[in-house]
Amino acid sequence: MNKMKAEKNVGTRKFVLWREVIMAYISPAIMAGIGGVITGDRALQLGALTTIGGTSALIALMLGLWLRRRGGPMHQSWMLRAPRLLVVVLFGLGGGMLGLGAAWTLSECLSSIASIGNKAWVDRVWMDFPLSGVIASTIMTWRWRVVVKSNRQN
Repeated sequence: MNKMKAEKNVGTRKFVLWREVIMAYISPAIMAGIGGVITGDRALQLGALTTIGGTSALIALMLGLWLRRRGGPMHQSWMLRAPRLLVVVLFGLGGGMLGLGAAWTLSECLSSIASIGNKAWVDRVWMDFPLSGVIASTIMTWRWRVVVKSNRQN
């Protein structure tokens, strides 16, 4: 009985959202942090842990929840039929647009609420948010697609 159960679970992988969100935070944070250490840029080192990693994790969480909720065969059929690279590029562009919208919203809200002056981190969000959105969306979509596609083949 246990042998049959073990054979059944051999090819099945599960899309675990919290692990994917952690990977979406760690990957860009490490990349940007290394770049900050090499160049000696303290703002990049701080941004790696905050605006870059945090935005990436937030967008990965939102996208992962959306992918999980829209996981029915009717909704995901085009995402599984289309070439993987096309799906990843489309979601990457969408994540970049989401990050750009978040950067615009944040800078507009902060400028209307208070005089933000010459805050370097506000200028950074125009690069950090869209780039983090692209990275998070591509990581999440690629990994989701691999798991769902391999489970369907089994």
